[in-house]
Amino acid sequence: MKNRRSFLKTLSIGTALTSLAIMPKRMFAKNEPIKNELLHHVYFWLKNPESETERAQFEKAIGRLLKVETISQSHFGIPAGTENRDVVDHSYTYSLLLLFNSQADQDSYQIDPIHLKFVEENSQLWTKVVVYDSTYIAS
Repeated sequence: MKNRRSFLKTLSIGTALTSLAIMPKRMFAKNEPIKNELLHHVYFWLKNPESETERAQFEKAIGRLLKVETISQSHFGIPAGTENRDVVDHSYTYSLLLLFNSQADQDSYQIDPIHLKFVEENSQLWTKVVVYDSTYIAS
């Protein structure tokens, strides 16, 4: 009986330690800032946001756009279901956040053939595009 208890105790401790070892690092991080050199946030308003065909075309085109090598991270999304407040704009169709490690990487992205082709082949789909670029400042 003692061996069984000892075995179960060892097994429990091993399982707990293994669980901790495989948990994502983010679970232990405390609000770590995004320190990439440049964040490029683009908001798109599609002409026909109700058109499944046009949405599919746009989403596929974004998939190709994200192959630009100088993009270090990205997030492509739609308006969140957060509460309506005066300071929250849910009117856009899609948002695209691109992170670059340097200003030079973002400059390269702007003239990359993949980006230029994206704009050329898809600009007829949107009525408005707004871009916000920002860089990290240490506080």
